[in-house]
This record gives sequence, C-alpha cells and structure tokens, in this order.
Amino acid sequence: MIAITNVKLFTNGHLTNTQNVLIEEGKITALTTGGIPEGYTVIDAGGDYLVPAFIELQIYGSGGNLFSAYPTADTLRQMDLDLAGKGTTSFMACVATNSMEIVYQCIDAAKAYRDEAKGFLGLHLEGPYLNPKRLGAHVPEYVRKASLEEVKRLMEYAEGTVKIMTIAAELQDDDVIRYLLDQGVILSLGHSDATFEQATAAYNKGVSTTTHLFNAMPSIHHRSPNLPVALFNHPTAMASIIADGNHVDFEVIKMSHQLMKERLFLITDAVTECHIGPYQHQRSGDKFITPNGTLSGSSITMLDAVKNCVVHCGIPKEEALNMASLHPAKVLGKSDFFGKISAGYKADLLLLDDDLNLKKVFVGGLEHLILNN
Repeated sequence: MIAITNVKLFTNGHLTNTQNVLIEEGKITALTTGGIPEGYTVIDAGGDYLVPAFIELQIYGSGGNLFSAYPTADTLRQMDLDLAGKGTTSFMACVATNSMEIVYQCIDAAKAYRDEAKGFLGLHLEGPYLNPKRLGAHVPEYVRKASLEEVKRLMEYAEGTVKIMTIAAELQDDDVIRYLLDQGVILSLGHSDATFEQATAAYNKGVSTTTHLFNAMPSIHHRSPNLPVALFNHPTAMASIIADGNHVDFEVIKMSHQLMKERLFLITDAVTECHIGPYQHQRSGDKFITPNGTLSGSSITMLDAVKNCVVHCGIPKEEALNMASLHPAKVLGKSDFFGKISAGYKADLLLLDDDLNLKKVFVGGLEHLILNN
C-alpha cells in the first residue's frame, strides 16, 4: 500500500489544494486531505503535479530497434521498458503497410509477449488497406483493397492482438467494415482521399477515429469540403495529431483543438533509426525522413508533445495532459480505468514539476526508472 502525499492535482481546469493519493494493488483507492492510515509506504511529492501517465496509440519503435524491422517479443519488451521510463505506460505498437509475412511475424511477437506485457496493449495496423493517392511514407507495392476472406484470416490468426486498424474506408466494402467492427477492432480513417460525404458516411458506420490529422489526407478547401471538414463537423469522431511542429504547424494544432476539444488526442508516430527492410528511417535534425527525403515518423515523446501543446499552441496544461491520457483512453473505451486520478483508476501516474519536466513515474503505484534520453 502506497500513499503519495503533498501533490497538486488538476480538477476541471483548476488546481486543487494539496492532497494525498492512496494506492492499493495497483489502483487508486482514495484521495484524502487528512492523515495517512497505518500500513502505507509514504512518498512525499514535494508539491509537484501528479497526473495520469500517457497512453500512446501509434508508435513504431522506442529505445532501439524498429518493431517491423525486428518483429520479436524482445523488441516489444524493449519498447515497454523504454516508453514507461519516459512517462508512457500504455502503448500500441504500430505496423506500417508491409508484406503479410512481416505482419504475421508482428502478430506472432504480440502473442508471444502479451502474457508478460506491462504497458503493451496490442497492435495498430496502419495499412495495407489504404488509398494509393495518400500514402505518405508507406510503400505502395503492398497497398491494396481489403477482401473479406483475407481480413477474416488475419483476424482469426491475430487472436485479439490487433486492436486498431487504419483504413481508407472509402475504398473498402461495407461487409469488411462491419466484420472488423464486430471483432471489436477500433477503425481509424487515415491515408485516405475521402470526400466530405465519404468520410461522414464512414464515421456514421462506426469508424470512430482518424489517423494523424492533416497528414496523408486532402487539405481543407473552401469550395470542396473533404475529410478534415467532415471530422470537424462530426459530433463524435475523434482524431490523433502529431504535435512536433514538423508534421503539423502549431497554429493548425491550436485551431484543431479549439474546434475539437476532447475529440483530439496526441500520438508521436515515432520511429527509430533503421537501415534495413522497406521502412528505413534516418534522423534529419528533429525529425526522421526516408532515404528519398520523405518525412516519416517523429522523434518526440508524448511528454514532448504535451509540452509543445502548452508552449507553442497555448493549450492549457490540464487539456494538453488529457490529450495524452484521458482522450486516448476514450478511444480505447477505457476512460473508466485510465486517464484520471480518481478512486478505481489504475495507478499509472507521473510526477511533473511546474515546467512539465518528469520527476517520477509510477506503474501500478510502483516507482519506475526514469530515462532521460
């Protein structure tokens, strides 16, 4: 049993008075302002902010090997350890459009690792069912329209490890979309050339979110509304955004947040240096590019994204933090367990100072080693 004392908490946009957070068996049991019951190990936070740990729904690698280039349980273990040390205690490992051999190897790795996983939640397949007009850094030779037979075979083999799929819904048959939704897969509209009508229809069919807003989709046109406008106008559809200043300008992130509020969440779409396979990434300043110079993944952490939202986009601290925790939890349908500091919620927590620098990480209430690189 652990008590974290002398903390500052956000509540509905306001800082509360200093409180104590009581934790048992990996969950928050109570918030108190009184004394600490007997039997608790006390951790004094020194007046720092205590916030929910981050949830990353799209990342290709962290701390070493790129997952799709080295699709093993060891790579997932490496990602798990490295991400937790940077404040991200839950994540989806992403697999870009690739050969089905690689996709199946990634599924094998996920199945081999899931029983010992700490923060690994499952796989996000970004492709191969994308629109060839909007590929970005994806390899065109593997892109195709989905067939129900292939999708059924894939999902049966995955045994529940595939949690999210990015698809160009405008090119897919309704029976494919219905089948994936029936399997509990979260569908994300992305790498898409959808018109306003096609995107709205996809959201109304159950495609619940959108992959890296503004990247690999048509730009807003005042005489031809399309995917971004359909997203902005939809009452429930959500979207991820890469807040590194390279993939999307900070002023556009600011505008998007003003329009979407709790429907917008952060991802890093981060990669690691890689010089083998179809996805080779090399660092260029503060970003990664492919050998032909195409912008690929980011180099930021979720904490970097939060800081960028606060410093460069003028988003209030609590709202920026929610974009990295509560909002992605909502995408997963787990906002009753992740993303808040409240009784019954998982005790994955971060201590941050006034400048949002990471001081401590708690995974299930236990301190985790912080990684500074």
